[in-house]
Amino acid sequence: MAAAQGRLSDGAGGMDDPKEGEQDATEAAPPAFRAAVDALRAARLRPQIEIDPTKAPRRLAPFAYALEATVVDGDEDLADGRLVLLHDPAGHDAWQGSFRLVTLVRAELEPEMAADPLLPEVCWSWLTGALQARGLSCGEPSGTVTRAASHYFGGLAQRPAASQIEIRASWTPREGLGGVPDTAAHLASWCDLLAQVAGLPPAAPGDASVVTLPQRRGPQTR
Repeated sequence: MAAAQGRLSDGAGGMDDPKEGEQDATEAAPPAFRAAVDALRAARLRPQIEIDPTKAPRRLAPFAYALEATVVDGDEDLADGRLVLLHDPAGHDAWQGSFRLVTLVRAELEPEMAADPLLPEVCWSWLTGALQARGLSCGEPSGTVTRAASHYFGGLAQRPAASQIEIRASWTPREGLGGVPDTAAHLASWCDLLAQVAGLPPAAPGDASVVTLPQRRGPQTR
């Protein structure tokens, strides 16, 4: 998987500064959206997660902000993902709110785990559990869990078969004071999900993420 560009300065600091054009667009947005984005930029995350702003989709909502992340262990990528914050000041009937979070998370799997018939339900429970563990409530959750297997032939026959899990989901964060959701907490929960999918060991003292389950897959070299 392609690693996100840029690493947190010391493994616990804020994210890289936004690009000039992106910053200008955010400054022209409503105050509630600017506050939600500022909270994302100031979030402190565990050191194994590289995170960086990326180009946001323009057709899903009047205002959008996106992040990409990679879970890294040394020179190995364990999982990657994308998180998009959407905002429609007029509200959105399908969202039942004015904000929406949309995510994609991917990771390679060991073959025996990929064959588990309960894997989709387990992966979805990782998402909902990550939110619940931080006391976050959300509305209108929806998503899919997809597993795919690749087998190689001919000139690629020497490659071992590979399996991948992909979680696509969206949910409406509860809006707090001033109509601003706690986006920093939702980002931390999303990173908890990334860490769990990657199979990171329990978080060290001082890490922002919750304890995760043991490693489930062979790491992929970057």
